[in-house]
Amino acid sequence: MLGQGGHAALALMSLLILLWHEAAPIEVPQDPKILQDLKQPPTIVKQSVKDYIVDPRDNIIIECEAKANPVPTFSWRRNGKFFNIGKDPRVTMRKRSGTLEIGFRSGGRPEDYEGEYQCFATNEHGVAISNKILLRVSKAPLWPKEVLEPVTVTEGHPLVLPCNPPPGLPPPFTFWMNSGMSPIPQDKRVSMGLNGDLYFSNVLAQDAQTDYSCNARFLFTHTIQQKNPFTLKVQTKEPYNDTSYNATDPYGGRKVAESTPTFLSPSGSESSKMVLRDEHLLLECIAAGLPTPTIKWFKKGGDLPGRKVKFENYNKTLKIINVSEEDAGEYVCMANNHLGSIRHSIFVQVKAAPYWLDKPTNLVLAPDENGRLVCRANGNPKPNIQWLVNGQPINNSLPNPSRQMMGDTIIFRSVQMGSSAVYQCNASNQHGYLLANAFVSVLDMPPRMLGPKNQLIKVIENNRTFLDCPFFGSPLPELRWFKNGQGSGLDGGQYRVYINGSLEIKRARAEDEGTYTCVANSIMGTAENQVRLEVKEPTRIVRAPEHQSTIRGSMARFDCKVKSDPSLPITVAWTKDDKPLYLGWRIKKDEESLTIPNVNEGDEGTYTCTVKSEIDQDSASARLTVLEEASLNPSVSSALPPDRPDPPMDLDLSDPAARSVRLTWIPGNDHRSPITQFLVQFEEDHWDPGRWQDLSTYPGDLNSVILQLAPFVNYQFRVIAINAVGQSQPSRPSPRYKTSGAAPDAIPRGLRGWGSKKDNMEISWEPLLDLERNGPNLHYSVWWRRKDSGEEWNNVTTVGSKHVVQNTETYVPYEIKIQARNEFGSGPESNMVVGYSGEDKPTDPPTELQVLKVDSTKANIQWKPVDLNSVQGEFKEYRLYYWRESSQVPGLVVSKENKTKGFYSTVAEPSGILSNLVPYSRYKMLMVVANNGYEGPPSNTVDFTTKEGVPDAPRSFRINRRSFDTLHLEWDKPLEPNGILIGYQLKYQTVNGSRVGRPQLETFLPNMTEFTLRLQDRSTRYKFYLSALTQVGAGEVFAEESPHFANEAYIDQVDIATQGWFIGLMCAIALIILILLIVCFIKRSRGGKYPVRDKKDLPLDPVDQKDQDGSFDYHSDEDNKPLQDSQTSLEGNVKESDDSLVDYGEGGDGQFNEDGSFIGQYTVKKDKDETEGNESSEATSPVNAIYSLA
Repeated sequence: MLGQGGHAALALMSLLILLWHEAAPIEVPQDPKILQDLKQPPTIVKQSVKDYIVDPRDNIIIECEAKANPVPTFSWRRNGKFFNIGKDPRVTMRKRSGTLEIGFRSGGRPEDYEGEYQCFATNEHGVAISNKILLRVSKAPLWPKEVLEPVTVTEGHPLVLPCNPPPGLPPPFTFWMNSGMSPIPQDKRVSMGLNGDLYFSNVLAQDAQTDYSCNARFLFTHTIQQKNPFTLKVQTKEPYNDTSYNATDPYGGRKVAESTPTFLSPSGSESSKMVLRDEHLLLECIAAGLPTPTIKWFKKGGDLPGRKVKFENYNKTLKIINVSEEDAGEYVCMANNHLGSIRHSIFVQVKAAPYWLDKPTNLVLAPDENGRLVCRANGNPKPNIQWLVNGQPINNSLPNPSRQMMGDTIIFRSVQMGSSAVYQCNASNQHGYLLANAFVSVLDMPPRMLGPKNQLIKVIENNRTFLDCPFFGSPLPELRWFKNGQGSGLDGGQYRVYINGSLEIKRARAEDEGTYTCVANSIMGTAENQVRLEVKEPTRIVRAPEHQSTIRGSMARFDCKVKSDPSLPITVAWTKDDKPLYLGWRIKKDEESLTIPNVNEGDEGTYTCTVKSEIDQDSASARLTVLEEASLNPSVSSALPPDRPDPPMDLDLSDPAARSVRLTWIPGNDHRSPITQFLVQFEEDHWDPGRWQDLSTYPGDLNSVILQLAPFVNYQFRVIAINAVGQSQPSRPSPRYKTSGAAPDAIPRGLRGWGSKKDNMEISWEPLLDLERNGPNLHYSVWWRRKDSGEEWNNVTTVGSKHVVQNTETYVPYEIKIQARNEFGSGPESNMVVGYSGEDKPTDPPTELQVLKVDSTKANIQWKPVDLNSVQGEFKEYRLYYWRESSQVPGLVVSKENKTKGFYSTVAEPSGILSNLVPYSRYKMLMVVANNGYEGPPSNTVDFTTKEGVPDAPRSFRINRRSFDTLHLEWDKPLEPNGILIGYQLKYQTVNGSRVGRPQLETFLPNMTEFTLRLQDRSTRYKFYLSALTQVGAGEVFAEESPHFANEAYIDQVDIATQGWFIGLMCAIALIILILLIVCFIKRSRGGKYPVRDKKDLPLDPVDQKDQDGSFDYHSDEDNKPLQDSQTSLEGNVKESDDSLVDYGEGGDGQFNEDGSFIGQYTVKKDKDETEGNESSEATSPVNAIYSLA
């Protein structure tokens, strides 16, 4: 058993294990010399978007680019199954890339290649994967054919004309027009809803004068499809005369019954809406009533978010951009007229697809270093974090003793060469997913210098300078600087060494000249480089040019005298107004001046002398003003320094045109610096009033320009002059100029169609920008029809950016197109896109699920497929759920985690392989069929058992040195035996550098987990290979090397109390102490009487314990009972003084010998002191200190 000293040693060992230090990850420099030799796993650098919609008229290109060393190879999965590119002549992969190109020149349908694609980039160090790219072909279905009967409505009653455009991918844009292709005017009374329907709050008799047709515009095809028009019959109680209509009395004096407000959309008193974070929220309330109700919006419990709120469609639509969690809550719309009011509550719930909080990044470590990968994401609901390694779930990968999973973090401890891999973090919830690749590369590389050899650095005296020494190595080397090959390293004072290797000299002096050597050192080796530093005098203009006012025809002279370092060549150059000065025959330049004879008005300007050396420069400027003879006056204002120009004046507009106007102005005073540019700005009073925006810039010699403008914008302009000094103040604004309107030029972007419910299709698009509207009453015509049905187009006109087609069949393709329109006409049509109505739950389960063949880690399965019509959506996969029910190894507890694997197969007899199973285990499985949104009913449940396999590596393997001539080996059983263990196999051989001895073999029974090996030579080192055995064979090997004899970190506690030399030494010390005690007793007896305390057990007073000099007071009876006081201290109850016996035993756990003395403890103290004086590796080992307590 261990004594108290042994327990203290174990406690200290545990503390050392806890003091784990995480090394900073190594940053690999982007140096070609390093990257050429650096072996790294793949990194995905380019890939297609997750939701990838392609034009059916073009070839399909699916991008996947990756970098790695060695160069990676690429493979693809389509719908979760290996995609054999070589078997399809239409599919090619670009060289040194994973990008796929699918061509259709030789035939084929793009729709046949729709599906989910994922790219895998692989080299010997790991596998990186792309996002799952959902490839879909754009569709623009035709409008269903239908015959529309005339709609009869009573004057003053509400009316809704349905649009129901055909679904497209992306969905079409809807808008309303009449048969003459003129837009339907929309206002407070008549408007298009978000679903594309046309709403009349109340009907007027004159509404029957036109028909109404819904239009759908498809983005990809740039086509517009038109629904058959509605015709209205308005019943009036009194005869209607269209000549009697006027805006103040739309009923022409007829009596029409008024009505209180009611809601046409949405229905009921309350509804709900779900929106995703960062998307736009659109809430709509359309009311019926006479007079036409007005709509107001409120938010219960707070104010509407002012900066994010827009009211559209005559206040019927509330739009909140970039929704966040605080925008959730109850919104109330109120419709009222003078007869009453009505309210509707909309409960808004904000969810969120996953978004990154801490995205994992690449990690480069040296052997035996520690690191971590962190993957944190947020969302609503909170996303599920899944780790993969090399594209496979981390739970299915081989055990890695240096890796530990802790939720969203993977911790690596003491990584070793060969453990490089690419880790993937997948954060997903029901609204989306994020995927990030991050490799862990274990790298060992000797120190290497990256900069040029023997570089010469020149610096100006008293300036700060940096001597660069870029270096690299793994582990990261330690860098030190030396000057002229001497000294102990430069750091401190005016020197500072940075972590990147640069040496800063804060103020260079002449004595700092010399050769500096940087040395990078690590356990892998040493590298060095030299930098030569020369300190130079500064280049200065000692006599600078001065401002001059010179009479025309006379001579002007500017001085420029320079002082510089004699070893640095210099150049002197002159410029005028910041442009190179042409000397020619008249202007002369010498070493110290510039002479201008016979000056004229063209010579006026600012002259600058610039002197340059290779490392510094100086410049000075002066202005020359040319005067008439009468103007020569020292106080003349033109001799002042230049300034900013005055603002331009008298802005005038002329030559008006539909999209342009001429702007003319008078430049202001340039204040002795020529104007180089004019900046024209504009402000419009409709979309962003009060904000001035840059329109264009023009050269400084122009003062009349033609401005290119956008239609239907009420402009005003201002001009800013710019010279070398800066900008002028803006001019006064010009008169306003309103351009005439025009039909839209732009096509709405992002047209798509998708089903949010099983019986609808949402068509959405991005609205035009404000300056793309080109006119009032912008709306969108959207057309849709079922694909390949030959039906007529359905259409709708709306001012919003979405229309929902209701009452569709489940998962039906629609063609969609869209067009923007305003009061001046129609814009271009979009391309036709294809969208799909919503999906529903599959109705049929797979049947006859069975296992055909099973080995230790794989199972071949087979099942009967479902009818694809029963999938009720896009067939995604057959999804197999399986779990490990139990192990056949008695007493082994297993995790029953439910796992899934997808199989994409449309053959008549589908089958698949279930891999990564644990040997010697009972499994259960069942299967469902899945579309994009739902899973079908489960199949029959199947039980099967995997066969016995080879075991995992032993859980741990420890090698301890209990004496100088033995090694003690201990190990733990494998975490997964994968069968019935029949024993262990130990192979070992001697190692001496690169030479190895003859292998030897030992076998052990399964209940043996330790072995002692006697050493023939205590300096011999061994390499051990331990593996567990089942009937199948030997399992994974755990390799370990014995500790070196010179390092005692692995030597177990040695019982020195049984050593002969130790017993002799203790006896000698005991004899010496006994003699000393006898001498002290005799001297004390001769000293006379001593005071005795009344109570023997009373503790010493403080003054009795020590004299003033710190020694113990021997005039105390307490000296007669040292064992009692010492024992109390050892039990931890009293600590009488700093100079206690505990100090001799390295702590409170020391023990007395049988006679009550502390000789043993003193000996340990003595050994410790001797050890501290020894500079060998034994003295510095903390483990030696621990074991010396025993």
